[in-house]
Amino acid sequence: MTPRLPPMHVMAGALRDTDGRVLLAQRPLGKHLAGLWEFPGGKLEPGETPLIALARELREELGIEIDPLSCTPLTRVPWAYGERGLHLDVWQVTRWQGAPASLDNQALQWCEPRQVDPTMLAPADRAILQTLRLPSRYPITPADLPSTAAESLFCRVSEAIEQGARLLQLRLPAWPVAAVRELAARLLPTARAHDAQLLLNADIEGARQLGPGVGVHLKTAQLSTLAERPLPWSQPVGASCHDAPQLAQAVRIGADFATLSPLAATRSHPQASPLGWARFGELVEAAALPVYALGGVAPAQMEIARQAGGQGVAGIRAFWTGLLAEPGWPG
Repeated sequence: MTPRLPPMHVMAGALRDTDGRVLLAQRPLGKHLAGLWEFPGGKLEPGETPLIALARELREELGIEIDPLSCTPLTRVPWAYGERGLHLDVWQVTRWQGAPASLDNQALQWCEPRQVDPTMLAPADRAILQTLRLPSRYPITPADLPSTAAESLFCRVSEAIEQGARLLQLRLPAWPVAAVRELAARLLPTARAHDAQLLLNADIEGARQLGPGVGVHLKTAQLSTLAERPLPWSQPVGASCHDAPQLAQAVRIGADFATLSPLAATRSHPQASPLGWARFGELVEAAALPVYALGGVAPAQMEIARQAGGQGVAGIRAFWTGLLAEPGWPG
């Protein structure tokens, strides 16, 4: 049996201009994955630090000099093309000298991340795109909210969107499926006006019916039954995960992101063993998609989650404090 080659450390730069667009480069004919687009960069050479390697690659590929003070780690993506593994080390770059130009026989284009079709990207680069697209907070509605509080919930979620929430899950297990879909349909104009995404909990068919602007958050058991992505790329797909195999399955089916729980002890799942930040970081490091910390976390811990490699934090009650209280809303 041929031994597997060690992963190649590859640097990639997410160059952001003042309009928030990112620069993509097309892999030229004759190269692996020719015709697909990627974030520019290249292999880290022996003796180089990541930032020095990134600066060299962007100088050689685009003819620019990056400002090191504008460079921040964005994400790391483990990937494998056949027997060769990659460790894709991605940094966001917001300042540089010179105008990016094609010095390596590749086409270039500036794109707004929300407008990029993920299928045009090399597979390893799709996780970078989702990291750029997704917010750092992911509010989830309280599961014990009764269907009699539908009007209250509509007002609360609308207000959350208007105040800046861009990804929200409608998790309402006690409600009739039709009632949840009706709520999502009412919220959809506000969500689309603010470029926000609504996710239905486990309801793939409902998301298909409602179309762009509405996605699905898969339950753990549901995730294990799927062989492919259940929705088009224009509709977000999240997945509930608790361990490494489940995260790998989320990557395999093309999910946009996952939640990983429980980070800490919770009232709703007192029997579950908390992961803690150290274990959360280990699992995220090996996962090739953005991951939110869930379970016993609050919005104030967003930066801790980011430092551990996560996309941010997801949660229920702590994520709705500060909004106008309405009758019927759980305390």
